Amino acid sequence: MPIQVAIVDDKASNRLIIKDKLLHHPQIRVTLTAENGKDFLEQMKNLSPDKTPEVVLMDLEMPEMDGIDAVAAGSYLYPTVKYVMLTIFDDEERIFKAIKAGAFGYLLKDESAENIAEVITQMYETGVGPISPGIAYKMLQLVQNNSVELSQKKSEEKEKTPFNLTDREQEILKLLVKGMLYKEIGNELQISPNTAKKHVLNIYAKLHVNSKAQALALAYEKGLI
Repeated sequence: MPIQVAIVDDKASNRLIIKDKLLHHPQIRVTLTAENGKDFLEQMKNLSPDKTPEVVLMDLEMPEMDGIDAVAAGSYLYPTVKYVMLTIFDDEERIFKAIKAGAFGYLLKDESAENIAEVITQMYETGVGPISPGIAYKMLQLVQNNSVELSQKKSEEKEKTPFNLTDREQEILKLLVKGMLYKEIGNELQISPNTAKKHVLNIYAKLHVNSKAQALALAYEKGLI
């Protein structure tokens, strides 16, 4: 059964481009398009259950209601829906605000049609939210550029942190920051992809998050990496 997808963008041309990118993938069906967050929420109220989206590709900068506010409201009203920010921005402040609002992942609009469709399918099948390699690299740069501050913060909070990550989990968290997938983590640490997945799920549970994007944002904020 096709994955139901919504596209929210204030530019009609962008909505059409993204929709056209997904039309050729039989595993995905676009059931809703909206011009801003307010329009999206209004349409969701009147949408029949068989057309309710499972994944929402949400623009960030929009009039009336932007993507961050729309995701915050949508996450509360429709908690089973997964929200992925699809935008031209790679600004770290926007990234973290969107993730904290409830975004499950973050992709850039110049991603290929194949990559967008693939990550939507993988997210639906595995529950792991997507992050563009460029954004994962951006997060890694943030960590490197603030290494002294993070090191001090880590040393101050190490004893009182409630997360209690093991050394192996800390190691895997650092590989997640680099944008590695289960298979790549397994190859790096000489463990099976399933074992890598179990470690990642344990990390999510300890951090009280449910996606890679949220885990990385929290790890950066708390100085865990």
